[in-house]
Amino acid sequence: MTIKLYGTNWCSDCKRSKKFLGEQRVRYDYIDIEEDEQAQAYVRELQKGGMSIPTIVFDNQSVLIEPSNAELAEKLGLDIKARCTFYDLIVIGGGPTALTAAIYIARDGYDVLVIERSSLGGQAGITECLDNYPGFPQGVRGGEFAERVVEQAKRFDVEMISAQNVVRVGNDLDAHFVETEDGTHYRCNAVLLATGSSYKRLDVPGEGEYIGAGIHFCATCDGPFYKGRDVVVVGSGSSAVEEAVFLTRFSPQVTILVRGARLSASKLAVDKALSTPEIKIRYNTEIIEFKGENNRFTTLVVKDTQSGKPEVLHPAAAFIFIGLQPNSEPFRETVATNAQGFICTGSDFQTNIEGIFAAGDVRAGSTKQLVSAAGEGAAAAIAIREHLSTHHAGA
Repeated sequence: MTIKLYGTNWCSDCKRSKKFLGEQRVRYDYIDIEEDEQAQAYVRELQKGGMSIPTIVFDNQSVLIEPSNAELAEKLGLDIKARCTFYDLIVIGGGPTALTAAIYIARDGYDVLVIERSSLGGQAGITECLDNYPGFPQGVRGGEFAERVVEQAKRFDVEMISAQNVVRVGNDLDAHFVETEDGTHYRCNAVLLATGSSYKRLDVPGEGEYIGAGIHFCATCDGPFYKGRDVVVVGSGSSAVEEAVFLTRFSPQVTILVRGARLSASKLAVDKALSTPEIKIRYNTEIIEFKGENNRFTTLVVKDTQSGKPEVLHPAAAFIFIGLQPNSEPFRETVATNAQGFICTGSDFQTNIEGIFAAGDVRAGSTKQLVSAAGEGAAAAIAIREHLSTHHAGA
């Protein structure tokens, strides 16, 4: 399928559509109509004088104007509606934790529905290469890994829908309910919240285009690909400094770009950074834009926040560590969370609400790594199986 997306760099809906297509691993051509008068005229012609963006044109010349993610998903042929209204288990999220749990429960003969707001496979699917997951001695592309897990879930008849936001969960008589953004209600005997967490982004031009292609959020996952090459780390906290120190195992020079006048990391982390010769720290440095060639990041435009002077850098990669935020917003009125919004559970992965479980990156105390995410999915499934064996309401 050939897709052309006409938009501008300042358009938030254009960014959302680009992000969605990227997460679905759908190739598209982006045309900035502010830079291309011919493209601007074409959009006006399509809309009979209008200029609404994004305007998305498909290979059969069909057009979507300012589509929602659900409308895009329907156009791409993705499943966005479930076949039934009641399931033994509804898993919210479509990453490795969610899919592993779904596979385990479905293998036991239970009906399982997975609801994912974006693309099945989670963040693993947009990782350039997974080099530290057991069983893949040569590494595996993130997209291929995600496709394999999805296919495995299909083998056990796990029902999966994507591009659906869950807005509310709770108790429904003798069962539980899950409500999606379009107003659809599903009921179930158990719920697993496995929505993960999101890396905070800089939200500057070019960032979205090169995630996984030179822009990364995990030094452990992607650092080894830049052995012998200089990289930059963006951030000032302890995680940024710790990741920078880790990257010195591979890179001869790691430059930490700090927007303010000082690091906000712990004293121990700061001392480590200052005593590591491979680490260089640049203060008062603001990221302006990411640029690239041939679908790969090559150029970083920064600005000195004191002088206002711009500068162009050419690192092999940029690692962004400005924090994580749990994808727990729709559930915070139902289940207990900590101060950062991560969901609190017992050792059995059950929240303060019986029958509602949480696992993976959205759970307080979890380890934010792919292997442990899959492991938590399996462990949570065992606890959920025990719950289902004693709480089976039926439709």
